[in-house]
Amino acid sequence: MKTKRAVILLSGGLDSATVLAIAADQGYECYALSFDYGQRAQTELNAARALVQRFNAKEHRVFKLDLAQFGGSALTDEKIDVPDQAQEGIPVTYVPARNTIFLSLALAWAEVLSADAIFIGVNSVDYSGYPDCRPEFIAAYEQMANLATRNGVTGEPFRIETPLISLTKAEIIKLGDRLGLDYALTVSCYQSDEQGRACGKCDSCHLRAKGFEDAGLVDPTHYQ
Repeated sequence: MKTKRAVILLSGGLDSATVLAIAADQGYECYALSFDYGQRAQTELNAARALVQRFNAKEHRVFKLDLAQFGGSALTDEKIDVPDQAQEGIPVTYVPARNTIFLSLALAWAEVLSADAIFIGVNSVDYSGYPDCRPEFIAAYEQMANLATRNGVTGEPFRIETPLISLTKAEIIKLGDRLGLDYALTVSCYQSDEQGRACGKCDSCHLRAKGFEDAGLVDPTHYQ
């Protein structure tokens, strides 16, 4: 039988960690792909490395891609402050075209690996208003991917798997908990310190804390 392979986009945050746990539970041989893209929270990459070990991923690559050269986001531009409260519309923490870029690199690796799927932890329920987390974007990207690759034109199309897209943060946390995911290993904060401790103030921290509260589970986040 052919081994099922998947490329997992793994930031080291709560959502992507849950996706890795899901793919491993579904029997995929997991190839984790993380990005050092000039983000403030470099400690999330340490979290990604710990998660790869926990779920016995076949391989983990950290791709250096300096999106800070473009700026335009509070996550990549030190001159833009990370807001303490949720914002109307698309927030300043949105990184321009980030998921499009990340998926394209995952697609290239998936083609080399003859992988069946690419997993990404986008969510359209409890999210920050990012346009590249919507189901419409994922559907359009999958169609494009299978027009643009050898796999697509030879009858072995890729699937872009988004198992969290319609779940609340609490539902995501409960699912990961059932799969044995230790959320203490994850870093979600937009501006965590060198020890991986969260600020407790940014939108991502608020969403995470509320998720654990709604799930009725203890929040294992380390705070500054």
